[in-house]
Amino acid sequence: MAEVDAFTEHRPLLFTIAYEMLGSAADAEDVLQESYLRWSAVDPAAVDHPRAYLVRVVTRQALNHLRTVRARREEYVGSWLPEPIRTAPGVSEDAILAESVSMAMMLVLETLNPAERAVFVLHDVFGYTHGEIAASIGKTEVTVRQIAHRARRHVHARRRRFEPDSGAAREVVQRFLLAAATGEVQMLMDLLAPDVVQVSDGGGKATAARHPITGSADVARYVLGVARTSLTPATRLEHATYNGMPAARSLTDGELDWLLAFEIHDGRITALYVMRNPDKLHDADAVRPLDRGERRPGKP
Repeated sequence: MAEVDAFTEHRPLLFTIAYEMLGSAADAEDVLQESYLRWSAVDPAAVDHPRAYLVRVVTRQALNHLRTVRARREEYVGSWLPEPIRTAPGVSEDAILAESVSMAMMLVLETLNPAERAVFVLHDVFGYTHGEIAASIGKTEVTVRQIAHRARRHVHARRRRFEPDSGAAREVVQRFLLAAATGEVQMLMDLLAPDVVQVSDGGGKATAARHPITGSADVARYVLGVARTSLTPATRLEHATYNGMPAARSLTDGELDWLLAFEIHDGRITALYVMRNPDKLHDADAVRPLDRGERRPGKP
């Protein structure tokens, strides 16, 4: 059972890599299942460094999967958002990890091509060397360095300022929910940054804005309109942490209707990410253990 123990030990790391490369927990789980089947067919005694071997297998499977799903996402109805994952509050203690799974960063990663995404995630998030990445994706080290430079420049030009979940952020969320529920327009406007953006994902299966809404006035108007029609005596709102971000969940008769993740900077909401697609909410209760692997010199 050595192969089972090794895979289980490194599963949080492998899931985190697959999720950051794919933006979907369901697809990440598929990749892990495929990778485990390949791992189980190998003699563990012949593998000197199981973690390094498993990372290579997961990376290759995720790349294959990513090339397949990209075409599907081009035909997506409305705005596409990553599948939200419920994270433990402690994920914010690792600033690099928390930002790397944030909605804003995941959307930036979505604009990279598959090779750029793999190289950026493995190098800048998980600390793998260009040589190690070259072995994982089947390219030369020189080529990987060029890809890394291109990907990093692309990401840095588009990344948003990130503040992880915190007590202060949850207080902002609480005031937002109160303003929305009571129809307090001025309170809501005071919480929204002037250039706030709201992105909703219904996937064509639930009512949601098809295009991003920008500006505090338009976002406030939309939020209050949704609150008037969707909040009923049977509605229960809960605080949670998703993708390292403060979030709120709306449940009706125990069923999750929507999930709202907040991007907050200097006490004001700069972005709202609304998930209504039921396909991306069916497993939203599970807390996902994430791990960057604590790369250290000399540790494979």
